[in-house]
Amino acid sequence: MSSTNDSSELHAIQSKIKEIQQAESEIKQGGGAQRIEKQHKQGKLTARERIQRLIDQGTELNELGLWAGFEMYEDEGGCPAGGVVIGIGQVSGRQCVIVANDSTVKAGSWFPITAKKNLRAQEIAIENHLPIIYLVDSAGVYLPMQDEIFPDKEHFGRIFRNNAVISAKGIPQIAAIMGSCVAGGAYLPIMSDEALIVDGTGSVFLAGSYLVKAAIGENVDNETLGGATTHTEISGVTDYKMENDEECLSTIRDLVDKLGPFDKAGFNRKEAKPPARDPKDIFEVFPEDRTKAYDMNNVLECIVDKDSFTEFKKGYGQTLITGYARIDGWSVGIVANQRKVVKNKQGEMQIGGVIYSDSADKAARFIMNCNQKKIPIIFFQDVTGFMIGKRAEHGGIIKDGAKMVNAVANSTVPKITIVIGNSYGAGNYAMCGRAYDPRFMYAWPSAQIAVMGGTQAAKVLTQIKVRTLEKQGKEITEEEQEEIMKEISERYEHQTDVRYAAARLWIDAIINPVETRGKISKAIQCADHNPDIEDFKTGVIQV
Repeated sequence: MSSTNDSSELHAIQSKIKEIQQAESEIKQGGGAQRIEKQHKQGKLTARERIQRLIDQGTELNELGLWAGFEMYEDEGGCPAGGVVIGIGQVSGRQCVIVANDSTVKAGSWFPITAKKNLRAQEIAIENHLPIIYLVDSAGVYLPMQDEIFPDKEHFGRIFRNNAVISAKGIPQIAAIMGSCVAGGAYLPIMSDEALIVDGTGSVFLAGSYLVKAAIGENVDNETLGGATTHTEISGVTDYKMENDEECLSTIRDLVDKLGPFDKAGFNRKEAKPPARDPKDIFEVFPEDRTKAYDMNNVLECIVDKDSFTEFKKGYGQTLITGYARIDGWSVGIVANQRKVVKNKQGEMQIGGVIYSDSADKAARFIMNCNQKKIPIIFFQDVTGFMIGKRAEHGGIIKDGAKMVNAVANSTVPKITIVIGNSYGAGNYAMCGRAYDPRFMYAWPSAQIAVMGGTQAAKVLTQIKVRTLEKQGKEITEEEQEEIMKEISERYEHQTDVRYAAARLWIDAIINPVETRGKISKAIQCADHNPDIEDFKTGVIQV
């Protein structure tokens, strides 16, 4: 097992981080400098400027979904960050989910990924009982793609359904109409607990003046139809008439400041201790080459509080590391893939990153223990999948894997997932991938998410394509097979890149590995706001 990288590997990892950070700076420009200037001339702040004025001084937004829509809508001119900024920020001392439409991107229109991102923000608010603030400035559904946004269960309408559900749960919702708010989108702020509207720039109506004229022949301007004066003094639709963006944001802060008390889960936390190793040592102990073995314990030493790790079943099921620890003082359970080759007491050599029957059995038991003790669980993914072959099948790998998946699926304590390397196939599921409801899911730049590894997938896909061509009567030369293999490999490599996953919101954010400890701590702090933890039940479980 190699515990350190050479200087070239270290440079390669850090250069990828730099590349990602540079791209993120560009994404944050939204529709670009000209559209930002145009918004300023209208007397409006941009989405990011609004958020910066809303959150407490000296704090930062924990932004989520920044890569949403990356390289997805190029034929439509692109949709940076999905046309909306979301994250968790401290407002008047209270952790809040913030959703701000970016009207520099297609006038804030909703693309399919915009709806998905908004739904993710609401999901975070529901799961963690966090107040949610909407800064609305949107022209509504992007009509050329309305069939992908409007009618289905997880489409546009789900937003308003969630408005009602969030309100019924007693989670505060505050909405500010700071620009356009049209058609179905008009329901979002009005289904919130309180709605503010900015005079002169904010407007809300089911149909604008052009559609009203076309539909019923009535001549009316937008301000009379749905401006601030109309809705605060005539219709009573909104609650506060604001002079400008600054007064609106200040009033929201005041409203949050006066929110009543709230219960907490009360997760165990003590005074934090720094890790045994400097978090920057991650670059020394974690190899960039995904095929290289390494000891996950060395990575954990850069993240967990010093001398806090108590390993569970250390000598059994060694391709998974399980145990109790503290991260920034928080008591947590850890389930992590061990990437070095190990040898069990029966003399069997086990490949690192692969889940065997004994490790699946151990993890299932540990997850049950964490639920029994009300301890949040942190999953560190670097998994290639479950073991295959005659010996594994005869040993009941499917049964033991199902047990672990069952325990993860039914776990009711907060789960937080960090993808640090491979996240392949059923290993993604068993290690709490997106489908298994982690409260938050982050990934390092080195992460790769796919149904199987690139080399294996490329070989399988090449064989399928070659056989298809041969059935059509075509003879494929060895050179042509190599060309097919190359084309498929390049496409698959692109699809397993972490940015591809982040663009589709399979993860919440790409993070610098040295930020892992802080991100986990903030995630548990958010989860602690929800005192309701359901009873843990597995139903019928394989034994």
